Amino acid sequence: MAFSKGPAAQTTSADVARAAGVSRATVSFVLNGKPTARISQETRARVLAAADELGYVPHAAARSLRAGRSDLVLLPAAVSAAGRLFSDWVDELETVLGERGYTVVLHGNRSPDPVTAARAWAQLRPAAVLAMAPTGLTPEAVQVLAQAGTTAVLAMGPEPMPGVFTLFGDQSEIGQVAAEHLVARGRRRIGVLMPTERGLSAFAEPRLAGVQRVAAEHGATVTPLPMPYGGEAASALAVLCRELGLDAVFGYNDEYAALLCAALNDHGVEVPGQISVVGADDLLLAQIVRPQLTSVRYRLPGAGLIAEAADSLINKGTAQPLPRIWFELAPRQSS
Repeated sequence: MAFSKGPAAQTTSADVARAAGVSRATVSFVLNGKPTARISQETRARVLAAADELGYVPHAAARSLRAGRSDLVLLPAAVSAAGRLFSDWVDELETVLGERGYTVVLHGNRSPDPVTAARAWAQLRPAAVLAMAPTGLTPEAVQVLAQAGTTAVLAMGPEPMPGVFTLFGDQSEIGQVAAEHLVARGRRRIGVLMPTERGLSAFAEPRLAGVQRVAAEHGATVTPLPMPYGGEAASALAVLCRELGLDAVFGYNDEYAALLCAALNDHGVEVPGQISVVGADDLLLAQIVRPQLTSVRYRLPGAGLIAEAADSLINKGTAQPLPRIWFELAPRQSS
């Protein structure tokens, strides 16, 4: 005879209230962290002990209904795809927002249509959306979020966007800094790695445009070089770079650039003697590989400032401007 286990009875706030000898309102005040409620430390400890013993946790959806909004802060998944620099920053941001009572959710929808993406985000009724990768938000997409009750939309971009708290930063400046460094060293045949992984074109295309802008001013040529992230692809590209007669490559970021440097070395191409290589993000990796990798350093506002801005937008509808993202060269041996 097959054994079938039915669903366990859910523990409710009423169960906690009975166990602690208090009202359900008191349980709600304690477990939802209401700082204005006048509850003694003894009562608070009793409620927490009862909740722990019964295995009770507050129901986030029910709490959202009562409050009229959720405590979710949504980050589109393109942020996580951008590399170690962003993942470390997001980890810090998640910690800081958690201390303010928010739950960070990484959302996997990467639709190229902004309105479609916004509709997918809006289904979760987030209090805030932090589109910290270039996403192409449109007024229509922002309106979809506003109608769903999202009171804070933060995004990175080169210019102001209607209805969006904009963190000013232009990805094309990364390519520009790299290209200016390369042409100053006499390089005129520049390849630009273009990662083929999903979600990275929002970063790669502006960086390519920055290189092209500088190249046009100095009579240099630019060759886009599509590359999946992997050793075999890097090896094939190293051969192609030699066949094309390139004398420099901007490697999109440090991880891709380090892969290419290793492949060039395997194929007997001297870096930087024959081909100079520049990465971006200035990761620790850039200092570990040999030759050490020239990189474009990327300065983001601290996670605490972003969290403070998001919290202020959610609760007050306004926030103080944040420092602009800026970029600078970290010169090393590869160029």
